Amino acid sequence: MDGGGDPTAAPPRAGSGIGRHGILRRAQAPAGDPGAAARLAADLGPGIALALLFVSPSADFAATMAAAARAFGTTPVLGCTTAGEIAGGYVEDRIVAVGFPASDFAAETIAIPDLDRIEPGALIDRMIRARQALAAGRPGFAHEFAYLMVDGSTLREDALMAVVGHGLGPVPLFGGSAGDGARFGQSYLAQGGTVRTNAAFLTFLRTRCPVKVFSFDHLDAGPGQMVVTGADPARRKVHEINAAPAAAEYARLLGKPAGQLDPFIFAAHPLVVKVGGRYHVRSIQRVENGTDLIFFSAIDEGVVLTLATSRDMARSLDANLAGLGDGGRVDSILACDCILRRIEAQQKQQIRDVSQVLARHNVTGFSTYGEQFGAMHVNLTMTGVAIYSPEED
Repeated sequence: MDGGGDPTAAPPRAGSGIGRHGILRRAQAPAGDPGAAARLAADLGPGIALALLFVSPSADFAATMAAAARAFGTTPVLGCTTAGEIAGGYVEDRIVAVGFPASDFAAETIAIPDLDRIEPGALIDRMIRARQALAAGRPGFAHEFAYLMVDGSTLREDALMAVVGHGLGPVPLFGGSAGDGARFGQSYLAQGGTVRTNAAFLTFLRTRCPVKVFSFDHLDAGPGQMVVTGADPARRKVHEINAAPAAAEYARLLGKPAGQLDPFIFAAHPLVVKVGGRYHVRSIQRVENGTDLIFFSAIDEGVVLTLATSRDMARSLDANLAGLGDGGRVDSILACDCILRRIEAQQKQQIRDVSQVLARHNVTGFSTYGEQFGAMHVNLTMTGVAIYSPEED
C-alpha cells in the first residue's frame, strides 16, 4: 500500500459496523472465513427483503454464494466479485453484506442470463411488469430506484444499457460492473447459489424512505485533445490515435515512454469525451499487444478525446457527499466506485483520506470495472443511492 496508510491492516471482525443503527443493515467478514456466509446472515438478522454480497475475488465465490443461499433461506440474495470492497472506507479481502429490511423496502429482481442475446422487447416487458408488481404490492412505499449488477468482463454493458434505458420510465438507476481485483480477468455474479457469467441482475426497489441516485467524479477537461482514427468498437479497442499506434501516441502526449503505461498512468491521466454538452469519462483499462488500448466503456472511430485533470479526490468526494444532505438527513449510502479511483488514491497516497470520507458519510459498496447511471455506462465515477430517514418524507 501507500504512505497514506493501509486501512485493511487490522480489519474489524465480522459483524462490526453493522447497520442496525441505521436503515440499511451491513456486515463484513474475512474472505477466507469458511463460516462467513452464516455469520453475515446472522449479523444482518431476519426480515430482509434483499441481501447483497460484495465478495473479494480472493474468496471462493461459488462456495460463498452456495453457503449464503443456505444461510439466508428464503431471503433473496445477489452477489458479485469485486475490484475491492467499501465498508468503513476502502477494504480488501473482505465479504461485505448489505440488507434491505422488509419493513422499509420491497424488491423485484430480473435475471438477464445472456448479454450476447438480449431481446429488447421481452426485457422491457419484464421491467414494466416488475415495476407494476412492486407498486401494486406496496402502494404505501412512495419512492423507487433500480440497481444493476453486471458481469464486468463481458464488454456488453453499453449494449445492455441501450435497452434498459427504454424500460426505466421515471425510475432512477445506478449500478456497478463486477470485478476481478486488479487482474482484469473473469468476474462473477450469483443469484442465490447459482453462479453466472455474461449476465446481469436488474433489481427494482420501492421504499418508504426518500432516496437520491447520484453520480460524482473529480475531473475537469484539460487542453490536450486527440482523435480516435482506428478502433474496434465491439471490443472497446483503439488501434490508432491521431493516425499513429494508439498506445505510443497516448504515451507521447503524456511525455512518457509507451513501455511505462500501466493502470497507475491511466488513473492519473484519464480521458473524457463530450456528449450532449457534458463530458463523460472514457478510461483506459490496459494495453494489448503493446500497441492497442482497451477501454472500460464504448469507444469508436472519430471520437475526440480530451485529457482530463483531477481535483483532490478526498476533498471533492467529501463536498459531493455532504451536498446530498441538502435533501434531508442521509441515513445510509450504497455506492459503486470505479477501480481507477482506488488506484489513483493509492498512487497519490490518499487511501486513508478517502477512506475517512467514506466512513464519515456511512458509505458501503464495492469497487467496480465500470458504473451505470441512468441509461449510461460510465467509469471513473462513484455512483450510488443516498437513503434518507423516512421522517424527512
